[in-house]
Amino acid sequence: MNIKIIDAHAHLWLKQDTEVNGGKIKTLDGGKSLFMGEVRQMVPPFMIDGRNTAEVFLSNMDYAQVSAAVITQEFIDGIQNDYLWEVQQKYPTRFLCCGMVDFRKSGYYEHAEKIITQGFQAIKIPAQRLIMPDKRVFMTSDEMMKLFKLMEKHDILLSIDLADGAQQVGEMNEIIAEFPNLRIAIGHFAMVTRPNWQEQVKLARNKNVMIESGGITWLFNDEFYPFKGAVWAIKEASSLVGIEKLMWGSDYPRTITAITYRMSYDFILKSNLLSEEEKISFLGLNAERFYRLKNLIELPYIKNMSE
Repeated sequence: MNIKIIDAHAHLWLKQDTEVNGGKIKTLDGGKSLFMGEVRQMVPPFMIDGRNTAEVFLSNMDYAQVSAAVITQEFIDGIQNDYLWEVQQKYPTRFLCCGMVDFRKSGYYEHAEKIITQGFQAIKIPAQRLIMPDKRVFMTSDEMMKLFKLMEKHDILLSIDLADGAQQVGEMNEIIAEFPNLRIAIGHFAMVTRPNWQEQVKLARNKNVMIESGGITWLFNDEFYPFKGAVWAIKEASSLVGIEKLMWGSDYPRTITAITYRMSYDFILKSNLLSEEEKISFLGLNAERFYRLKNLIELPYIKNMSE
């Protein structure tokens, strides 16, 4: 198909060294990380130093014919603004990098204002992490709403992952009503394998809200390739909001410990449940329009040695 593929949800970092809810996350060797009390394969084992760099990702993107990627952030990786700003300047047509601040502690507005002034065009909120064992940070708090007002004023995109089901949908409805021109991308395909995931999807009935599928292969990992259940979920979400409101995302690099990067989207290409037009929209066209990406690179198909 004549298509430019865009990854709406990926991650980059130089090292992990942080803490979430009292659990430490720290880069080890061989692609492993200490993750909240246990050792986990955080990235593929050939990333022996644990550095999840733009250059390694670009090699994967070129091989998989992915023209551009949106780089999100997560508290479990630590705040990566310094490195992601370097990446944004070095590869402006391949990456759209999200800035992030620590929304778990009050007083973050000034830091957020600073990175917007610096030039970040998107901000990430891992909102599922705002529901903590000892407290909850509401996205409708005065400080957060002040930030959303600033973001809407300067056309800064909001990339956000929500807690399972409808736990934060009420807050999101209030935010969308107050700031209708704020562009919002909801990640992890609305936590599709959890109860009431459809309530998150319905948020995309609002004009500036989209759903991206970062992590969908993780959520359907028990089923595994070719992830037919994931394709049926895309069909169901499309029936709720329309295919034009949905975008592909990989959640690279954590998902490619189980599958290759190309496999994170070719199950969609090979499915007979989606039309060619639906595939083109989902894999790239919707994201190109929503993120306003320009000068997308065309990449040739490179045959494997096994072919």
